[in-house]
Amino acid sequence: MPRWRDLEPFLKTRPMARNATERRLGRCLSVDDLERMARRRVPGAVWDYVYGGSDGEIAMARNRAAFDRVELRPTAFGQVASPDVSTTILGRPATAPIVLAPTGYTRLSHHSGERAVAAAAERAGVPYALSTYATTSITDVARAAPGGRNWFQLYLMKDRAVSLAHLAEASEQGYEAIMLTVDTTVTGLKRKDKRNGFAIPPQLTARTLAGLAGHPGWVGNILTTEPLRFATFPEGSTYGRWGMSNELREQAIRPADISWLKSQWRGPVVVKGLQSVGDSVRAVDAGADAIVLSNHGGRQLDRAPVPLELLPAVVEAVGDRAEVYVDSGVRSGGDIAAAVGLGARGALVGRAYLYGLMVGGQRGVSATLDLLVDELRRAMCLLGTPTIADIGTEHVRLRAS
Repeated sequence: MPRWRDLEPFLKTRPMARNATERRLGRCLSVDDLERMARRRVPGAVWDYVYGGSDGEIAMARNRAAFDRVELRPTAFGQVASPDVSTTILGRPATAPIVLAPTGYTRLSHHSGERAVAAAAERAGVPYALSTYATTSITDVARAAPGGRNWFQLYLMKDRAVSLAHLAEASEQGYEAIMLTVDTTVTGLKRKDKRNGFAIPPQLTARTLAGLAGHPGWVGNILTTEPLRFATFPEGSTYGRWGMSNELREQAIRPADISWLKSQWRGPVVVKGLQSVGDSVRAVDAGADAIVLSNHGGRQLDRAPVPLELLPAVVEAVGDRAEVYVDSGVRSGGDIAAAVGLGARGALVGRAYLYGLMVGGQRGVSATLDLLVDELRRAMCLLGTPTIADIGTEHVRLRAS
């Protein structure tokens, strides 16, 4: 039998974090882990809003299935121990090919909301796009991340004065880019949200109220912090109360609107929500500096094209004139490596960082980013690619099934 002194070096216990948030995050080794833990942290209606897709959630499932079909193909004699995951996004350095996507109602996930996300993005050295339907104002986010790469995601309104006010505030607060979303002619129907009464105006059901009662900490934080509202609009205004109404948004966006936006904004314009080669070409012809292939994470048109599958053809068509990003289904460093290998400049991450936010506020978002970057770095080690630029089509294949 071995003697105790022989075993003792192998029986060291891991130091226990004193902070409950750190203990929770310490048990999360992947976005899947964050998702499972996040589901327990918020009421069911909030979870359904963040997690769910539109109609039958077919597009959402197909987005993920496409990444599951990715085959990463290593270069056997190109192993590298310390890959460089940094890149450039819109011509400026980024520590990784990641952009934190715009999300509405962010303070529902955690009372710290967009401030926490922006601060985590600043810490990580990657851009963050604040939504028009944010629950924190453009100015307050800039104050939370004064050195961050803050972008503003713009829903073009029928009343152009409202959109011009957004552009003026974003410019005044030093925002780097405008991201115009074009795939929301109307808001997709989320059946779960409808059943939960998560609508405009709210129609809360007994089930929804029971879910709130089961999360007193979440309710307490929401009730004891600033009121939950669309904070990018003036308080008490029609847009501030009903900004997500289809009737208030522009429902006939055309390439000319991209050109108009270019004339009104001093910096780069990113167009998000493109789902075909033809529309991508038209957006770039109209002046887009970058485009995002996106079906809104499966939250708009169900059965929409899968962005990852569109990526190679779009890069071939416009990649020499504009940066191409992809989103919808990204939840690991391997997914990001696949997107880059198929030609994307970077990947937008949405739900994944909201799971981290639910679990641990700003620390949870930072933990999500750390996981993604660590996974990307490990994938690059095993692929044999020393830099992001070295990941190419020879390293990535989309299997038929």
